[in-house]
Amino acid sequence: MTRGAGKALIAPCQRCGSRVTNRPPRSLRAAPRLVKSAVFAYNHGMSQITLVLPSALPVPEFAPDLVRALQAPALASLLSRARAQRRVAADESVRALPHETWLARALGLEPGSAGQPAFAGAALAAYGLETGGGTWFIVNPVHIEIARTHLMMGDPRSLGLSDPESRALFDAAQPYVEEAGHVLRYGDAQTWFLRADDWAGLDTATPDAALGMDLTDWMPLGERAAAFRRLQNEIQILWHTHPVNAAREARRQPPVNAFWPWSPSAARKAPPPDIKLAAFDTPAWLTRLARLDDTAPSDLAGFVPSIDGDTLLVCGSAAPYAAAADWGGWVAAMGQLEAQLFAPILERLKNGRIRTVTLVMSHRDALLESTTNAMAQRKFWRRTTLESLL
Repeated sequence: MTRGAGKALIAPCQRCGSRVTNRPPRSLRAAPRLVKSAVFAYNHGMSQITLVLPSALPVPEFAPDLVRALQAPALASLLSRARAQRRVAADESVRALPHETWLARALGLEPGSAGQPAFAGAALAAYGLETGGGTWFIVNPVHIEIARTHLMMGDPRSLGLSDPESRALFDAAQPYVEEAGHVLRYGDAQTWFLRADDWAGLDTATPDAALGMDLTDWMPLGERAAAFRRLQNEIQILWHTHPVNAAREARRQPPVNAFWPWSPSAARKAPPPDIKLAAFDTPAWLTRLARLDDTAPSDLAGFVPSIDGDTLLVCGSAAPYAAAADWGGWVAAMGQLEAQLFAPILERLKNGRIRTVTLVMSHRDALLESTTNAMAQRKFWRRTTLESLL
């Protein structure tokens, strides 16, 4: 019998007596519901956010105390209610930090001959410099200090090198570089570029990997390492009496007494990534690379509301404090990230404005990659803690 318009008609079969269901005519069927397609369209428009946070993973020897000091409930929720999570040990054969190799892969940059991340070609193109092919290195002017038993490199972030100072040192070094058969290009005060085709097989270390370490173990290695040392010695002698360094020492600033080449690669543009690259509190070359997408935020407070489309943000706010072993400053920096990044991102994730959030947190020996979404955040039975950082 008919129960009502739009429902199936149930009647016994005339041959065997079994009950069968007959579809009603089209005129009596209910209109199709559009809820599923509407939800799909909404989800399709949501953004995926990846946060790469160098030195945001506390070092094991201090991790218990640092985690207890952190007041970061939003970060705890993002980590504890994860859809997927993995911790990866650093590759000791690569002279780079874990987040640097992760970022190079994310940008589609093939590693160098020694497995090191190859940023130089992409960074060179980001500065709009003519390349002419060949093998290029990023070069940072640095201060190398003599410790009691070994050499150490000071943090380039704290060098405070101005553009006029850097250009003066660059101009002084350029003839020596050209005499050695190489090419030197100026990017900015912190970033120069060196073309040295015969150094293509040089195994170099990133500045952050060598920072605070005995430089005996981190100097460039390979067949042409002796040629690098010769050029380094010549430029060190040149800069030792340079007026720029005399003025810096008079102001009690560390002299610039060495250059650090790293990340050799061919001169080419980076393959276009699937997501926008943004950078905050990062080395100058990475900030310049992010400007290609017009995503170098001047402050984090306005960054999250401006997110439009899938975005990868590299935020180095915690790195200088970890490098200096200033753990009070590290806790304060993580507190700022909680207020300006983690909390607003968690709110947007729960409100459906962000599809997924991936955190990539590292120290020099390991990397933690954790991904969550709105569905994972509904797992209220999971206690929210920061134990993932231990």
